[in-house]
Amino acid sequence: MVVVSDSDGKSTEGDWQPLQTVAWSYGKVRLIDQTILPDRIEFVEFSQWRDVVEAIRNMIVRGAPAIGCTAALGMALGARSIIADSKHAFRARFIEIAEAFRGSRPTAVNLFWAVDRMIDLVDSTDGSIIDIKDALIDEALKMLDEDIETNRRMGAFGAALLPDNGAVLTHCNAGALATVGYGTALGVIRAAVEAGKEIRVFADETRPRLQGMKLTAWELARDGIDVTVIADNMAGMLMRRHRIDCVVVGADRIAANGDTANKIGTYSVAILARHHGIPFYVAAPFSTIDFDIECGDDIPIEERSSEEMTHMNGGRIMPEGVKCINPAFDVTPGSLVTAFITEKGVIEPPYLRTLRDAAQDKPDISSGPRLTIGR
Repeated sequence: MVVVSDSDGKSTEGDWQPLQTVAWSYGKVRLIDQTILPDRIEFVEFSQWRDVVEAIRNMIVRGAPAIGCTAALGMALGARSIIADSKHAFRARFIEIAEAFRGSRPTAVNLFWAVDRMIDLVDSTDGSIIDIKDALIDEALKMLDEDIETNRRMGAFGAALLPDNGAVLTHCNAGALATVGYGTALGVIRAAVEAGKEIRVFADETRPRLQGMKLTAWELARDGIDVTVIADNMAGMLMRRHRIDCVVVGADRIAANGDTANKIGTYSVAILARHHGIPFYVAAPFSTIDFDIECGDDIPIEERSSEEMTHMNGGRIMPEGVKCINPAFDVTPGSLVTAFITEKGVIEPPYLRTLRDAAQDKPDISSGPRLTIGR
């Protein structure tokens, strides 16, 4: 890993640039190190595919769409190092790289979608080994283009659901940092603001890693969008006082029936929203839907290190010898989801039918900005 630049995380009107979470830079994978935000912005570059696997596992990059695109770039990077005298030998080694990426994080289905897409490309590409390696890079870069365009489509569809003047609650970070750029849930908020709506955002702090406080609040403040951080246990009180008009969150995996895995705590927010009659929207690309999983009970839930619970800033905050658990995600039943905001439009219940119906028509992804620096 090579640190290529850093700053204090602050921006002024003159130097503001859109966030580019994932990119390809002169034969290396380039990421924003999200573990040190909001203290400073630091871009890191990886020249070895195994280091990209660790970057995903250690949450240097996080967020389902960003993980998928990073895995695709990492696999293209790994393919460059394969020495093989036949396509069969190349494919065998490439599958080993693919399995390493599959094992990096278990819940975000975009990761597995991206891995399978890269394997399918190898299987369908004729020509030399060099041709296959070049095609893999092109495919990964295409995914980056698609991600931004997909997010902007979601934003346009979702913006229409938000009030002209009102407050939105979001949980965890589903913004530019969780994608290649623009964001899913925050993309909806950004699009609404761009359309002239007066949107105020409440961002759950999102324990235990505080992605809402550290990442979502930083992103929105950077864009000049009104944001207030609240503790995770404050949402119900604000809803009861009619200070929240709707909830918009992202997703890491959506089952065929609409059951949705997202950051731990999302389920509680959905229950509160239903009790108070507040719309609960999930913004996610179609690659997040796993039609092979019938319901949320079958979604694998990642268990992360207990130190994320027991320690903060390197210091222990929990008594020695006390047990804790640390599931990174929970599952919100589809029955609590008002609608899914996707690049194909807003999808409403019954999800067993409507999600599959929407999947029949592939969206026409137009060319978007390619986050590439050199080749």
